Amino acid sequence: MKKTKILIIEDELELVSALTERLTIRGYDTHGVTNFTDGLKFIKESPDVVILDIGLPDMDGLEVLKKIKEINPSIQVIMLSGYGDDEKVSKSLSYGALDYLIKPVDIEELVSKIETAKLKKGGR
Repeated sequence: MKKTKILIIEDELELVSALTERLTIRGYDTHGVTNFTDGLKFIKESPDVVILDIGLPDMDGLEVLKKIKEINPSIQVIMLSGYGDDEKVSKSLSYGALDYLIKPVDIEELVSKIETAKLKKGGR
C-alpha cells in the first residue's frame, strides 16, 4: 500500500521536526521545510497533503495556498496558524484549503484531518 505523502511548510523549525517525526511514526511519508522556496520542489512532486503555516518568512501563506492550487488543485491543504484570525480562516477556505488548525497542534486532530484529506483526494 502506498504511503500518504505529506509536505509540512512551517517557519518554526522545532514544530517542523516534531510534526515530521510524529507523522512518520504513524506511517506517513513526511517531508518538512521552513519556507515556500524549499517547499516548491516538493509541491511539484505532488504530495497528497500539505500542512501549511499561514505566516511564512518568504511568502504569505494565503499566496502559497493559491500557488499550490494553481500547480495541482487535487493537493489537499491544511492551514496552521498561531492565532485564530476569522478573516484569514475564511479566505483560506475560500481559496481551497480543506481545514484550518490553531497552534499548538493536537497530533490526533491533525491525523484526523489528514485522513479526511486522503478520502477527499481519493482514498490513496
